[in-house]
Amino acid sequence: MADDGSSQNQGLWPMPKFYFQVRWDDHVLSFQEILGLDVEIVPMEYRSGNQSVFSHVPMQELHPSSYVTMRKGIMPTHMLTALNQQQLARKTVTIALLDEEGAPTVIWELQSAFVSKVTIDDYDTNADEVAVDTIEFTHEGFTVRRG
Repeated sequence: MADDGSSQNQGLWPMPKFYFQVRWDDHVLSFQEILGLDVEIVPMEYRSGNQSVFSHVPMQELHPSSYVTMRKGIMPTHMLTALNQQQLARKTVTIALLDEEGAPTVIWELQSAFVSKVTIDDYDTNADEVAVDTIEFTHEGFTVRRG
């Protein structure tokens, strides 16, 4: 008899990445794809003038502001209006990875995020694809926590 997995601990299974929610201030937005939730610490070589050891010490350089890119099917008019009104306002953007019941399991909070770029998809009469808009958020850092 095949094991259907129902008797196993569900906490051992990895989370699927397709069920998530984005909140921009008090707006709940739906997106198809999110890119750029990564952190990079750039090391730099440092040596003080009075250091007795003749070598450099690796230190953390200031990390550059990062960009989070979100893609979705072409935006309805009400979303474009919200973007136009809040484009320069810095808001908290929350991205939550949800479990099967819709409860957040991992939450990323982008601090002081604002829309830095909106790209409208190219239109082509020969294409058979869905029109996709791309929104790029710039932020001052993010925190990650368990839901």
